[in-house]
Amino acid sequence: MPRLPNPLKHFLVAILGLALGFSLWVGAATANPNYPPPLSFSNAELKGKDFSGQQLRAAEFSNANLELTNFSNADVRGAIFSGSVATDANFHGADFTTGMLDSVSFTRSDLSDAVLVDTILLRATFDDTAIAGADFSGAILDGAQASQLCKTAAGVNSTTGVATRDSLGCR
Repeated sequence: MPRLPNPLKHFLVAILGLALGFSLWVGAATANPNYPPPLSFSNAELKGKDFSGQQLRAAEFSNANLELTNFSNADVRGAIFSGSVATDANFHGADFTTGMLDSVSFTRSDLSDAVLVDTILLRATFDDTAIAGADFSGAILDGAQASQLCKTAAGVNSTTGVATRDSLGCR
């Protein structure tokens, strides 16, 4: 069987993740007619909003302005943040498990102690981003992103117990 080039493999993994997430949501909605549809904040101006501690599973924040927003300790598992600007935002302790955070600008943001397990982070930027204690286990990152993050990686995630350097595969 021929090997797939890395960009194609990452694209196919992203598509499969979306399909799985949608099928899980449809299954939950079918099993429980009271299951609310996911929240949508796509293309929204959310500068300075406070989402701290909120349950926002499978919410959509794609192409949103999230500058100076507070998502500390929020449950955003399976949420979609694709293409958003999250400059100077607070994501301390947020759980992004299985989320899509591709092409997000996390410049000067706080991702410390965040859970980013099995997230898609392709083309996201992390300039001056705090990542102490963040868990990137199974996350899909570009090689250059992982190298950049390894320069400042330290700490252990308080939820998962995984060291940031180990989750990134740092040497």
